[in-house]
Amino acid sequence: MVGFFRSGNLASRVFDRQFLSPRPGATVNTVRQFYENLVPSYTIYDIDCPDYSFRKFTDDGKYLVAFSRNHQDLIVYRPIWLTFSCHEECDSHDLPANAERFDSFFKQLYSISLASSNEYICKDFFLYMECHQYGLFATSTAQSNDSSATDGAIHGVPSIEKITFYLVRLEDGAILDEKAFCNDFINLAHSIGAYLYEDLVCIVSLRYQTIHVLQIRDSGSLVEVRRIGAFCREDDELFLYSHGQAAQGNSFLPSIKQRLLSFIFRKTWNEEPDQALRVQHLKKKFYFHFQDYVDLIIWKVQFLDRRHLFIKFGSVDGGVTRSTDQNLAFFAVYNMETTDIVSLYQNSSEELYSLFEHYYDHFHANPQNSSHEKFISSHSNSVHALDQLRTIKNKASSSSQQFVKKMMASLPYTCQSQSPSPYFDLSIFRYDEKLISAIDRHRHCTEHPIKFISVRQPNVVKFKIKPGSDSGGSDSRAKRISSFLFHPFFPLALSIQQTYMQPTVVNVHFRK
Repeated sequence: MVGFFRSGNLASRVFDRQFLSPRPGATVNTVRQFYENLVPSYTIYDIDCPDYSFRKFTDDGKYLVAFSRNHQDLIVYRPIWLTFSCHEECDSHDLPANAERFDSFFKQLYSISLASSNEYICKDFFLYMECHQYGLFATSTAQSNDSSATDGAIHGVPSIEKITFYLVRLEDGAILDEKAFCNDFINLAHSIGAYLYEDLVCIVSLRYQTIHVLQIRDSGSLVEVRRIGAFCREDDELFLYSHGQAAQGNSFLPSIKQRLLSFIFRKTWNEEPDQALRVQHLKKKFYFHFQDYVDLIIWKVQFLDRRHLFIKFGSVDGGVTRSTDQNLAFFAVYNMETTDIVSLYQNSSEELYSLFEHYYDHFHANPQNSSHEKFISSHSNSVHALDQLRTIKNKASSSSQQFVKKMMASLPYTCQSQSPSPYFDLSIFRYDEKLISAIDRHRHCTEHPIKFISVRQPNVVKFKIKPGSDSGGSDSRAKRISSFLFHPFFPLALSIQQTYMQPTVVNVHFRK
């Protein structure tokens, strides 16, 4: 078995597969080793394509989602494979002119209008439900920073007049249902404000500090099944009114905040076993920081499973800005059925970092049982990723606490933010993660090709991805950013280069 699938020749590997079987449970991992030989080998630079904003491939590889430049329309493509014929050896010839077009690789299925009048599609927001092939999209009006904090809204959080979530069947573009939020603020950038788990979606209202839990029914309807914030149980509000204790103004703290304060109090109480010293301990650890705890707001939420939410609490300033790693924050595990906070960690907690390092896949919560998504490399399932993490940790010798805060800034995990492409599998390929990675983020464009090196043969470059133009003659002084869209299992990728005040350049990398 030492030489199993170790040949550099693809035909030889296929031949060996007929005689040797992988170990039980290792079939998919073994098959993924074939991608050492199935790599993109040809690039079409600045391909003739529509002027759209390309978002991502769905995790099953069936659809490519794009938006119009005016952020009004949704366009969905079906990936197809380029086919052409020639009289002589094809490898010795360039592609024919009609093959170097975007529609030779992708077939447009439809274009529908989602936004209207003063609304715009959020081009960074898209969640995909693989079992029903539903897509969740969002539109919003312009953000206002001058809105006053009224009707229970948090002071300092901006307002958006209308945010609408659309459930779309990607097969034919039918809009099945929609859910609107008015005069609210939901962080739509990179799908931060929502998390999809199986048929459940949690949406975080930062302005009103409410977690809306929606269920996507088989019929395609969005039904709100739970609302966590001012009240935790369905009958909390009825109980207060029936006992003549209806909240007037801000006389009551939100129920989720009450749960948080109660947990901190009990935890602080149990830290000091000496009865005589408990009061002093509470004064120092709890009452002295009481107002700081009261001022905490919900930043971000994700599902851990169908019963538990992983909630990040922090200051108002950190909730509406992007640099949150230096702000004080707390992570709570909340049980939706019992309405209890199960555990609480500070963002500098070594215990939480240990859980993050050893059980990172549990934070990802891949609920769709996708045959591709569950093989995303992480430091809890790949020794190569673990080595990288520990190398970074060893270099950050100046302050262990600051390193932990920096790592915890990525939690809670953003839903569907990593590409399941095997070319990002750290057990097969090595690459410079400063230039490209599985995480869905823009990168600074490099003048040099990005190399994908074989892990098994450290000196062998399997393929290169070069963003930008083929000539490389672009103005190096202009600020350029690149994004990469890799198909989940085809040797196919798009590199998209954007330069201020210049047309977007799209390159197609594929196996010829």
